[in-house]
Amino acid sequence: MNTSAGEKGPAALKEMGNALFKAGDMNGALCCYTEAIKLSDIQAETAVLYRNRSACYLKLEECSKAEADASKALDTDPGDVKARFRRAQACQKLGRLEQAFLDAQRCAQLEPKNKVFQDLLRQLGAQIQIKSAELNSTDSRVQQMFSLLLDASAKDTDRLKAAQNLVVLSRDAAGAEQIFRNDGVKLIQKLLQSEVEEVVLSALRTLVGLCTEHQSRTMAIVNELGMEQLCAVMGSGTSTVSLAACHLLQVMFEALTEGMTREIRGKDEAILPEPSMELRSMLRHLLEMMTASNVSGPGRDSAINLLVKQVPRKSLKNPDNSLTLWVVDMGLKKILQVAGTVPELSEGPPLTDNTHMSCSVLLSKLYNDLKSDKERENFNKLCEEYVQQHFSQSGLDAKLRAIQTVSVLLQGPSDVGNRTLEMSGMMDAVIALCASEDVTHQQLAVEALIHAAGKAKRASFITANGVTLLKDLYKKSENDRIRVRALVGLCKLGSAGGTDFSMKQFAEGSTLKLAKQCRKWLCNESLPPTSRRWSVEGLAYLTFDADVKMDLVEDKDALLAMFELAKSEDKTVLFAVSSTLVNCTNSYEVEKPDPQMVELAKYAKQHVPEEHPKDAPAFVEKRLAKLLEAGVVSALVCMVKQESAALTEACKECIARVFLALVERQEDRGTVVAHGGGKALIPLASDNTEEGKLKAAQALAKITITSNPEIAFPGERIYEVVRPLVILLSLECTVLQNFESLMALTNLAGTSERLRQKIIKEKAVTKVDNYMFEENNLIRASATECMCNLILSKEVQRLYLGVGNDRLKLLVLYSGEEDERLRKAAAGTLAMLTNEQPGLCARIPLATSHWLEIFQALLLSEITDLRHRGVVIILNMIQAEKSLAETLMESEVLEILSVLAKGGEGTPDPVSNAAQSCLDKAVEYCLIRSGDGNEKIKGTES
Repeated sequence: MNTSAGEKGPAALKEMGNALFKAGDMNGALCCYTEAIKLSDIQAETAVLYRNRSACYLKLEECSKAEADASKALDTDPGDVKARFRRAQACQKLGRLEQAFLDAQRCAQLEPKNKVFQDLLRQLGAQIQIKSAELNSTDSRVQQMFSLLLDASAKDTDRLKAAQNLVVLSRDAAGAEQIFRNDGVKLIQKLLQSEVEEVVLSALRTLVGLCTEHQSRTMAIVNELGMEQLCAVMGSGTSTVSLAACHLLQVMFEALTEGMTREIRGKDEAILPEPSMELRSMLRHLLEMMTASNVSGPGRDSAINLLVKQVPRKSLKNPDNSLTLWVVDMGLKKILQVAGTVPELSEGPPLTDNTHMSCSVLLSKLYNDLKSDKERENFNKLCEEYVQQHFSQSGLDAKLRAIQTVSVLLQGPSDVGNRTLEMSGMMDAVIALCASEDVTHQQLAVEALIHAAGKAKRASFITANGVTLLKDLYKKSENDRIRVRALVGLCKLGSAGGTDFSMKQFAEGSTLKLAKQCRKWLCNESLPPTSRRWSVEGLAYLTFDADVKMDLVEDKDALLAMFELAKSEDKTVLFAVSSTLVNCTNSYEVEKPDPQMVELAKYAKQHVPEEHPKDAPAFVEKRLAKLLEAGVVSALVCMVKQESAALTEACKECIARVFLALVERQEDRGTVVAHGGGKALIPLASDNTEEGKLKAAQALAKITITSNPEIAFPGERIYEVVRPLVILLSLECTVLQNFESLMALTNLAGTSERLRQKIIKEKAVTKVDNYMFEENNLIRASATECMCNLILSKEVQRLYLGVGNDRLKLLVLYSGEEDERLRKAAAGTLAMLTNEQPGLCARIPLATSHWLEIFQALLLSEITDLRHRGVVIILNMIQAEKSLAETLMESEVLEILSVLAKGGEGTPDPVSNAAQSCLDKAVEYCLIRSGDGNEKIKGTES
């Protein structure tokens, strides 16, 4: 189609589209009609094209587009009964039953004898009655809940129960609409002021139900409640309420920003204004929360978390970063003020242990979303001005705030942090404060020193100037908080060589001593969690060394302590834990050098990276077993569930890498699934770095290949697995990822028709079809096996009914290949296809002149499965047309079938039964005589 479509006129493109539509190629037909619409300048012709394209959209389940195209056709010709019928079908699927009924009624008036129109009319009438009954029932339930909640004399337990029931009602479309229309928002506003936490939580969850995927209601609720009240609830002292309010605002943001492009906007009859005013208002209030002294620490973290999720662009392909620029102009100084807050000093807003890390993430996200050098220079300038303003003041408190800000920047946009660190006197002040007698000053300076050592040039500077200082602090300080941080600084410097065994900063054995001390701190429960967290930071650096990895996995107490920290409220430990696990499982990327280049490098006396002997596969496998035994999966699952800015995309990628390593061995996959690993992988495959998505998707594929998908992913979750698997069907992915995706999709496609429909909807069929032409034997066979299961769906069968493609020919030819797996898959697909679509049988002889010898080879195969598939294909062909039966009976097929029908000793097998059915049908056609001889009847040639 695409080779000549561009040269054709609208009429030819329309005919081509019609042919493709009949063949079941909806995407091809859609392209033809779209191109024809662009070229057509005749109004009546364009209307027909819109009508036809509407039919394509209906088949592809893009109902909003189908309704829009049908309406365009009706604008030109209101009497076009086909267009009106298609609009009725689209409106029915969109849930707009009244409009669908009016259109169906008009169709029935135009063509009173059309049974299809009458059936649709009856169907819609019944659906409207059911919906009306549901609304009446829901309305009475809503009124009952409202009465109980407004009744001051009612028991507290009854009112709480009513509030919880309201949450359940709000999750149903009819219930949400009734709550909203019955002035439910005003009632919820009163509930938000309750002193009972459970009632406030129910009110927030009810609002989530009202706002989810509904833009008009969300805009009305934002304007009625006001952001002040919602932010006040989120800024309250209770972390549970704060998180619930944060979730509500997240849902509101999504409804306002994504509602414009979703089908759900079709639910709203009125034309809605752009929600930019409400969005800016919400963001302004979040920025004001940053520095407000009456906002709790958890509330502030929630505000930062929302800014992280909503401000930067979701994709860098989107050119509009105006929200980020607006936040930089309006709120960067507020963010820096929180970043520079030292909790131990008297001034400053309340913080949690996670706030500084959350600020680092937000600053990094904002900086990475800037598009030009000018925008980045402005960001740098604002940060430098803020740091300089405080550092230049005479008081020590102001200098401490400046150093704290630099520390946060170094963990976030490190380029900006390095520039502020290089300001005159800054590094000297950090080194000097490390020797301070004040623990707060020492702690802050040591942390800045550790973060500064992140870059190689800084590491070498600090190795030369700071190692002695850190060692002194570690050995001589009487405060555990200082000692553990100094230890991490030494760990970071000691790991500068990474995984390269030959590039270690310290003498052999030093890293093992440091790691042993880190494990000791980690297991010391008398230390505060923040100090124990720093010991994990140390291990994250030291586990580049394989000896350290082995020691850690052998220390079960240390592993358990680390996993408990990962589940704790201190979210800042997430990246350190995930990095340590990546190192222990060797799930980082390793580029194997070309052996010839290695020899050349040695000859030229260049450095060649060396792998540690304990990083060999046998040692990695042993470490994986130890981690699984210690409960690593439960820890990873808890980490994925965390609602925190500290769960960055980089952190999620690390978790996805670890999961992929854990499911490498087939025998370990059941353990991963049993502890919730399958469920945890699904969000990691959609919200992650690009590499992280692929790693999570591949882990899902491995689980799906060897597990019962309905057990591994129970309920609706199984349908969420399809999209990640389809993403792996890309030429940019590795051959292994392609292969595992096809195997997993084969398993899913054989599970249920609904799953096959989901695979079709995700546009996987065309990709599977393309992989059937691959040269790689494994890929080709796997794709054909997947098609064998997909062929059970009528939509896929229609692809083979289309004229002018080689799909049928390919199956016949593959049935004669040497690769047993490919032959089984191709012959199996043919057997099912010819059974479901008997009309295809007559086209088999036209597909290739070798068809008869290919099928005879199947019948004569020593492999029972191949013989069975061959006999079924022959039976389908004989049953389809007498002329095909004649051709087959004139060949050696008759003799082979006669032998197969006799079977072996004992009871008849499926092959002999099918062969006998072939002979019985031939007798029925009077092509052969019945009996043992099954002789051909003379004269049947005519």
